[in-house]
Amino acid sequence: MSCPHTRQKILDCAEKLFARQGFHGTSLRRITADAEVNLAAVHYHFGSKDGLVEAVFKRRMGPLNEERMRRLRALRSSSGFDVEQVLRSFVEPTLRFAEQGEGNRDFLALIGRALIEPDEQIRRMFFDLVAPLFHLLLDLVCEALPHLSRDLLFWRLHFALGAMGRYLFLAGQRSSMTEAMETVIPDFPAGDCLIGFIVRGLEGP
Repeated sequence: MSCPHTRQKILDCAEKLFARQGFHGTSLRRITADAEVNLAAVHYHFGSKDGLVEAVFKRRMGPLNEERMRRLRALRSSSGFDVEQVLRSFVEPTLRFAEQGEGNRDFLALIGRALIEPDEQIRRMFFDLVAPLFHLLLDLVCEALPHLSRDLLFWRLHFALGAMGRYLFLAGQRSSMTEAMETVIPDFPAGDCLIGFIVRGLEGP
């Protein structure tokens, strides 16, 4: 088995397991068993479990962030924009990304976990990767809502990321929710529902 193919198999299996079982709920032994490789292969390609987690994030986060940055920069160069256009430029590429295959959906569930699980190291790793994008997003939100302070919008935007993370995580958990809550869960809302919720939260007095 070639090294690039081995690396790819490890990343695919790790992404799926991290998304469905959590970072701490997934052992390297489980990953290597599913990928049909030995533990030495993980250490060779990634150095450690933390290195593997970081590689899983970077693999898909790079292209996704490039698309979101492209849309936000195009919006900034336009003659005028409102906060909903800003949010759509950020959220819509993410939602379209989820429609491009099971691996992408697993990855978005993984982002959801990174935002809602109480693991400071994972969150720090994630925020390091999205920091330039977040700063641009915050700048545009502030431009769209100049009557509100930057400090207030900073926190509202963090709350918005929490809502988005929950949406991404729950999108793949409807069957589990139905079993746990012993009731029929309504159909999952479209992305417009999420965007509208966030926009109203940002615009509030």
